[in-house]
Amino acid sequence: MNTETHVDTIVIGGGQAGLSVSYHLRERGVEHLVLDASARIGDAWRNRWDSLHLFTPARYDGLDGMRFPGDPADWPSKDAMADYLELYARKFGLPVRSGMRVDELTRRADGVFVARCGDEIFTARSVVVAMSNYQVPRVPAFASELSPDIRQLNAGEYRSPDQLLPGRVLLVGAGNSAAEIAKELAATHPVTVAGPSTGEVPGSFTSPISRHVVVHILNGFVFPRVMSVNTPMGRKARPKIMSKGVPLIRVKSKDLARLGVERAGRVTGVEGGAPVLDGATVIDVENVVWCAGFTPGFSWIRMPILDEHGEPRHERGVAAEVPDLYFVGLHFLTAMSSAMVHGVGRDAARIAALVSDGAGSRGAADANGPLRESEGVRHAGSVEASA
Repeated sequence: MNTETHVDTIVIGGGQAGLSVSYHLRERGVEHLVLDASARIGDAWRNRWDSLHLFTPARYDGLDGMRFPGDPADWPSKDAMADYLELYARKFGLPVRSGMRVDELTRRADGVFVARCGDEIFTARSVVVAMSNYQVPRVPAFASELSPDIRQLNAGEYRSPDQLLPGRVLLVGAGNSAAEIAKELAATHPVTVAGPSTGEVPGSFTSPISRHVVVHILNGFVFPRVMSVNTPMGRKARPKIMSKGVPLIRVKSKDLARLGVERAGRVTGVEGGAPVLDGATVIDVENVVWCAGFTPGFSWIRMPILDEHGEPRHERGVAAEVPDLYFVGLHFLTAMSSAMVHGVGRDAARIAALVSDGAGSRGAADANGPLRESEGVRHAGSVEASA
């Protein structure tokens, strides 16, 4: 038997984006409920590979209202980040319902949103989808043609080198996830990274001084202010970043070269059970780790707001075609920092204000200026974008 619960606002997603939105809605006195598919707050971080650390020191890793505990200069592990999110929700009494995967989101003729989670139904005046567009790992159909003797994992399944067979590892994809995993695997396996370059942010992480200077410049200035929809440079760079993925931030090409990691072109298919590269070159490998980005995974939104690639059409997080539907946490929602821990709060505060004021019915032009998703732009996300 279905049960039905009505609240003013539903927030879908209980990661840093959803908790940020919840915090700001709570500050404004908006009745709301956060629906999160994970069994425990922070599980999206806990379920990443064992050695993952954030790209930013702790001084940049706190959400609004609560600094990240410990030494501000330390670089937190993924488990420390998960525990912080759990503590954050507890401190502010945020109304999170864990284990609530939204199977379907619809909107009735009277304008009320309906979120179905198994046998439970939640209805609301407004909805904030607070999730990244890195939901489903992208693995090509021809992966099934690889020899069963080759160990295959995607970036979401990879935890440590112990999962892999002895012998060469082919990392398919050349973004941040592939670079970070390649650096780790280079100590135990011969490694090849296949795929076109996503570019690299300027600066070096090789020395403590340069690392902290670069981090401060990137996270305090470049990502939130320069690479923003509010600047000509940001507007010009946005379509390229959205289509190619996030440039390499911490582990650069020269770092991988020093470790003996080989580079190759795209993987284009399979021949005789082995991967084939550009130029019909067959590569002999024992392991393949797919780091080819993610698909958005928003097919459960049953409203006419998704483009031909499954990406939400929005203007700075406001779904112009569906009043009172909002997004927070998407890659480059308003800036390159939008999907990052230190940048999500700004978008969350703005969207919470729109929800509180009922601004969705006035149209997206009130959402701090117009911004329309470029036609045909594809998001080639990396699991590391929010790290």
